[in-house]
Amino acid sequence: MVGELGGGYRLRQAEASDRAAMEMVCLKTGDSGADATAREDDPRLLGLIYAVPYQVFAPEYAFVIDGPNGVCGYVLGAIDSAAYYAWAAREWFPTVAATLEDPGPDKAKWTRGSDWARYEIHHPQFAYPEALHPYPAHGHIDLLAEVQGKGFGRRALEHVMAALGRDGATGMHLGVSPRNRGALAFYEKLGFSRLTGPGAPRNAVYMVKGF
Repeated sequence: MVGELGGGYRLRQAEASDRAAMEMVCLKTGDSGADATAREDDPRLLGLIYAVPYQVFAPEYAFVIDGPNGVCGYVLGAIDSAAYYAWAAREWFPTVAATLEDPGPDKAKWTRGSDWARYEIHHPQFAYPEALHPYPAHGHIDLLAEVQGKGFGRRALEHVMAALGRDGATGMHLGVSPRNRGALAFYEKLGFSRLTGPGAPRNAVYMVKGF
């Protein structure tokens, strides 16, 4: 156990047995912070893209918020984004893709809500342009509504950032949907700023912070 957060909630190291719960949290927050359940026909795929592989690759930086109703949030980190993406392309996504049909690149032929995720798993693309290299660590944090606004997310992310910094990371970046205004405000309060200027990705907002 890492520590008590109060109100029956605690931050602890994520374990392999938490992966199904992490998939659920990812789904429930997967529509720019809102519940993506109605959109997705396969409830696991969001988590298999954005959550579970981090616990597999770097369990030392994977934590869950556990409460009276079970796991209700997670914060995940990778200290070396280039190494993570190389591993994911070589090992993680091919293994998952072997269990899924490739819907093909023609979006007009996609008939199921999770076809976009199936395609992404079969053809993963990783955004790590040179502009992000001064912030080589990256992470994900998602919280269910029951623990939002309590300060738990801040404490959890600060815990992971401290661990990454102790292990030599010089900075961290997080990709955020421009529609997720709550997340953008959350990162700004933690001292992150928007990556702008030449080389900044255009299809998402990246929040960055040096350590």
